Amino acid sequence: MGDTKTDEAKATENNGNPAATEQPVETTPVKEMRAVVLTGFGGLKTVKVMKKPEPAGPGEGEVLIRVKACGLNFLDLMARQGAIDNPPKTPCIMGFECAGAIEAVGEGVTEFKVSDSVVALTEYKAWAELVCVPAKYVYALPKGMEAQEAVSMLMNYVVAYCLVFDIGNLQKGQKVLLHSAGGSVGMAVASLCKTVEDVTLIGTASKQKHEAIAENFAHLFDHTQDYVQETKKLLPDGVDLVFDCVCGEDVNKGYSLLKPLGRYVLYGTSSIVSGETKSFFSFAKSWWQVDKVSPIKLFDENKIMAGFNLRHLLYQQGCHDYVRGVVDKVFKLWSDKKIKTTTDSGWAFEDVAEAMQKMHDRKNIGKITLLPEKAPKPKAQASKEKSITSGESTDTDKDPKDEQTPPPCE
Repeated sequence: MGDTKTDEAKATENNGNPAATEQPVETTPVKEMRAVVLTGFGGLKTVKVMKKPEPAGPGEGEVLIRVKACGLNFLDLMARQGAIDNPPKTPCIMGFECAGAIEAVGEGVTEFKVSDSVVALTEYKAWAELVCVPAKYVYALPKGMEAQEAVSMLMNYVVAYCLVFDIGNLQKGQKVLLHSAGGSVGMAVASLCKTVEDVTLIGTASKQKHEAIAENFAHLFDHTQDYVQETKKLLPDGVDLVFDCVCGEDVNKGYSLLKPLGRYVLYGTSSIVSGETKSFFSFAKSWWQVDKVSPIKLFDENKIMAGFNLRHLLYQQGCHDYVRGVVDKVFKLWSDKKIKTTTDSGWAFEDVAEAMQKMHDRKNIGKITLLPEKAPKPKAQASKEKSITSGESTDTDKDPKDEQTPPPCE
């Protein structure tokens, strides 16, 4: 009893306010944004539109971007399947490319200001309404370029410019073989080849794309036909350049078509993506079909083999200054009206599975884009309300046939 205090005494200690010890702590509501989230590796059902907390703000050297358009690249399909080196920990926000307007700049950023129109290359996290990006991966848009056009151009043309000029060293009168000619990078390569005089460009693409892209090529072959023999009939001496994003048996075929001093450049491995989910058989087959070319063979035959991986160049090898220089050259070519973008289509976040399926089926001609402000198709409208509730998601799966998750990459 000696230490026991009455309610009145406690109230007196709290300045006469009996409710002082019971006042709730006020909390600021967490602001949320819509984002396309990879919930696990596998098929289309692993990709969901969810509400996530908005970024707290840009850190030192970063900018905060209000996203207006995003680019869908084959790299995104590989990331979803887990068929990519150093796959992300899931769940994570997807996407490697976005464009929009700067909402805030972090400490130390002097080259950008609020409201600047920009486009960015990110290591994931691009497919959201807001994203913080290090300023060294952000590029100011030239006058007159809109956000959707920017994501239709940036990654495609940076890769294409490096392939055609910095690695391929394309010269007047040379002959080029290009795989996946109707894809976004393929169309960019074709556009850049036109800036060099008297270049003969041969492409492989799905038959249904030929009519739409024919004006960009001297000859087109269906990838399933014997394009090696057809090319040899047209060009008995071979080609100067082969640009290959397929890999597998196409490596050996491409190498066999090179004339002396010819250059073969690998910039992708799309042959390992043969379905919705990762296939170890496709991966093993692609690896097995590639001959191991020794430096001595290259020396004896006067041929060159090279590779290009933009993601590694930027995020692992620190060549962001070089990439910025390439972006400047690409934007100048666009401003001078020497090149143009090819946008296949624009999709709402809620329709991302259908957009991915179109790329899986190799039906896109040019760049597929995602537009955060675009209304979803009616079939997704009914489930959209679920996506605006914290912790809930919109199931973006188009076909429930593939739900399995493959083992993690080794």
